[in-house]
Amino acid sequence: MGPDGPVIPPETLLLAYANGLFPMADSATDEEIYWVEPRIRAILPLDGFHLSRSLAKTVRRDRFRVTRDTAFERVMALCAEAAEGREDTWINPLIKRSYAGLFRIGHAHSIECWEGEALVGGLYGVSLGRAFFGESMFSRRTDASKVALAHLVARLRVGGFDLLDCQFMTSHLASLGAVEIPQADYLDLLYRSAAGAVSAGALSSAGESAAGSGAAAGTSAAGDWASLDGLGAAGRSDGAGSSRISTSPGQLIVQLLTKTS
Repeated sequence: MGPDGPVIPPETLLLAYANGLFPMADSATDEEIYWVEPRIRAILPLDGFHLSRSLAKTVRRDRFRVTRDTAFERVMALCAEAAEGREDTWINPLIKRSYAGLFRIGHAHSIECWEGEALVGGLYGVSLGRAFFGESMFSRRTDASKVALAHLVARLRVGGFDLLDCQFMTSHLASLGAVEIPQADYLDLLYRSAAGAVSAGALSSAGESAAGSGAAAGTSAAGDWASLDGLGAAGRSDGAGSSRISTSPGQLIVQLLTKTS
């Protein structure tokens, strides 16, 4: 029980993700959750993100100011809001409280897109080992969620992640490179990406993780959520110690997404 009501314990959530399950609610006002294990899973291969010419232009020009982990609970709240064509969502108060707890111990993260002081797009998800589980995204301006996803993919690639789980396929995700795979194939990928974190004690020591680091305590198998931040200044190397690759945040993202080797 948290200070504001019941929560799903962090270790329960992480163990579920490590085994291919995640919670949902029937509606944003429902008090209960149920566990989901799709027979067909959507993933976005990190080397298969579709960066269209128009999206690359939007990202390169820094149309939105993009941050990470600065407004996690606001992103969740906006993802949970009803929108045109989506009158209800599956993000209920129990899920909000539980994922806020994961965020506090460094196993949940958000990407935010800002227009001035207005939060106009973003996404959030869960990290475990080298896997990132995308939960939900929202957009209040054209292309805001696409820009958030582009920044996420670049961050995961730089950080050594190798699985981006999208749960269910949508036309929006398909246009950006997501594909569907059978549950058995998904579990093979998942166990390779998360097994090291689980065996190294990420679940039992979840409460000791450093918030914002993205690395599970006591494991070298985890992706590094924060590593992209070290490439943020103009003239930094691309990680191989070779080239100068960035004059702006958006330019850096586009170059990382279009690198082929």
